[in-house]
Amino acid sequence: MQFLQLLISGVAQGCIYGLIALGFVLIYKATETVSFAQGELMMLGAFGGLIGMTILGMPYWIAVPSAIAGMAVVGVFVERLVIRPILGQPAFSIVMLTIGIGYVARGLITMIPGLGTDTNALAVPYKDEILKFGGNAMGIGALVLNVEHLVIIGVTGMLCVLLFALFRYTKLGIAMQAASQNQLAAYYMGIPVQRLNGLAWGLAAAVAAIAGILLAPITFVHANMGFIGLKAFPAAVVGGFGSLPGAIVGGLAIGLVESFAGFYLPDGFKDTAAYVVVLVMLMVKPNGLFGEKLRKKV
Repeated sequence: MQFLQLLISGVAQGCIYGLIALGFVLIYKATETVSFAQGELMMLGAFGGLIGMTILGMPYWIAVPSAIAGMAVVGVFVERLVIRPILGQPAFSIVMLTIGIGYVARGLITMIPGLGTDTNALAVPYKDEILKFGGNAMGIGALVLNVEHLVIIGVTGMLCVLLFALFRYTKLGIAMQAASQNQLAAYYMGIPVQRLNGLAWGLAAAVAAIAGILLAPITFVHANMGFIGLKAFPAAVVGGFGSLPGAIVGGLAIGLVESFAGFYLPDGFKDTAAYVVVLVMLMVKPNGLFGEKLRKKV
């Protein structure tokens, strides 16, 4: 029973990593840049849901979609106003810019009086709910599952199906795939590449907001929750930085390794497990599990 509980907990945590890693991959495929602001976009999405429920008085089922839609708009505007003018500059400049965006986001949140500097609970309808399976009359030996973990797994699964349908069956998704393969060729074919880049940032921000709202009942909402993005980046590397399915698989791998390392290994191994997995992956398969093999002739 303990093994199953660790397995489900690891899968749930891995789903969060995978959703944030999806943002890394979406932005990288669209603009060939790495955004280190994904964790902060997740944090802003969680705060968006919190503000909607506590300050604006919205019910949960309205506050959550509003926060996700709002973050999609934020992502589009960030790409248009901040990222697009600097595209074409050295990659290091863009990376530093995205890191700066993260610091600005945390700074703006901490400026909100009575909210930004505190640790806040998001009152979701399923908070602290558990399910028990098996065991005796005293509950000994029962499998205890946290509903919050099950919701994370279920929502991530549905989101993966929706993204698959988007990129497989819609003209928008097919155009985004074409632009990610070759932007110049896509432009000559009449595809609005710049607009699609903005949509990719908006989609990445919306996915990050979903991750933040799912994570909020477990870790609470605070200005530093975006640092979890540092664990999602290894997930993107493990899965293959250009692969959307790889982002989810990489996130699950990191989440499971963390879950079992935290229980079976001494203290401290859990926090380093993700980076050990990345080091091993880079030595064994540098392109990641689903990454494309790129060779350069010199």
